Amino acid sequence: MQIGVEFSRSVENKRIFVVEDDEITRSVLQFMLHDENETHELASLEKAYEKGIEWKPDLILLGVGIVAARGVAVLKEIAGRYPQVKILITAETDADPLAIECIKSGAKGIVAKPLTIEKVRYKVDVALGRIRGPMIPLNVLQPIAKA
Repeated sequence: MQIGVEFSRSVENKRIFVVEDDEITRSVLQFMLHDENETHELASLEKAYEKGIEWKPDLILLGVGIVAARGVAVLKEIAGRYPQVKILITAETDADPLAIECIKSGAKGIVAKPLTIEKVRYKVDVALGRIRGPMIPLNVLQPIAKA
């Protein structure tokens, strides 16, 4: 089933690895993203590295639990294997201190719960460079002229 899929994205073939130790979160993210991306759910970085030998990812959604177990240095480890890859951190909240530390160490953003199709796809699209972040319309910045 395809939910709100833009045709150009469904044929673009961006590869995403969802590397998350929580099986439910991993499955939900894979379901939300598989219509527009080649999405693989993996329980560990070792499995991601194994799969990435032939099929290099464009984006990794990395669970904050994996970062907690391996340390923030894991971001440099991933970048060493996949220099072009973008990383988003999945966490309970946008305010998670470890997720924020990951942003300071090179991650492109945080995907926080509650997970919604719109929010997850938007953050993925921004990280992949498909769209830019929110913009402020010019008319908001300028006073409206009175006639």
